[in-house]
Amino acid sequence: MKKRLTILLLIAGLFLSNLTTSAQQIKIDSNWVRDQEPFRIAGTLYYVGTYDLASYLISTTKGLILINTGIEGSDTMIRRHIETLGFKFSDIKILLATHAHFDHVGAMAAIKQATGAKLMIHKKDARLLADGGSSDVILGGHGPMFPRVKADRLLEDRDLIELGDMQIMVLHHPGHTKGACSFLFSVKDETREYRVLIANMPSILGGTKFPGTRGYSTVGKDYAYTLNAMPKVQFDIWLASHASQFDMHKKHRPGDRYNPEAFFDQEGYDTAIADLKKEYLKKAHITQ
Repeated sequence: MKKRLTILLLIAGLFLSNLTTSAQQIKIDSNWVRDQEPFRIAGTLYYVGTYDLASYLISTTKGLILINTGIEGSDTMIRRHIETLGFKFSDIKILLATHAHFDHVGAMAAIKQATGAKLMIHKKDARLLADGGSSDVILGGHGPMFPRVKADRLLEDRDLIELGDMQIMVLHHPGHTKGACSFLFSVKDETREYRVLIANMPSILGGTKFPGTRGYSTVGKDYAYTLNAMPKVQFDIWLASHASQFDMHKKHRPGDRYNPEAFFDQEGYDTAIADLKKEYLKKAHITQ
């Protein structure tokens, strides 16, 4: 146990030593840099992230799509995970993000530069990418928190992202950031098709004020919209930006056999959204 902890701290130190100055001032959860065995979730969808910061790989007939990249420095681990699964890192063609916070887009610039992939983000989060998060209304104001990177395509609600035989629908779910998005798509394996939702869970950052925060006057309205829209999304499997948000480690442990049905969890999704709505109503001083 002591040996594992020492190794974990050394890994965390290597990550932190490469972070931008502003990012070093933010508390980094050790589970954000802890290794996690990559695995096949369902069909052509794979988990390639860290223990808690989820990164998803989708294999298509024309290349790979990578969703979320963790904090700055995570590209080395993500590359190793992708290659462990038998794919080529250089085959990444599209980069996506659920939202532009440093813990999900920190390695975007490095991966974009290494692969030449096209980076796509909702138009309302494009500025955060371009300035390294320094304009973030809650976390920003102290300089870049991750390497600046420019988007190649600006997305809007219900846009379709296509690569080979894959089609992904963008669902704009603002609140956590102005451009926060979920992604809805289907994958197939040898037996059936699965409708997958990668949900951007609308958690509320400390310092958010309702009905409006300085620099984000519609934050209350946006949370209300998202919390009303998300329960209506139909899916078989749901995932999220953090493994802890959808209890991934209860559903899959290293060495487990391929089992997409482990991620069939409508009740868990409904409960998570309901809990977030209760939190929003309490913090916004709204009674129902």
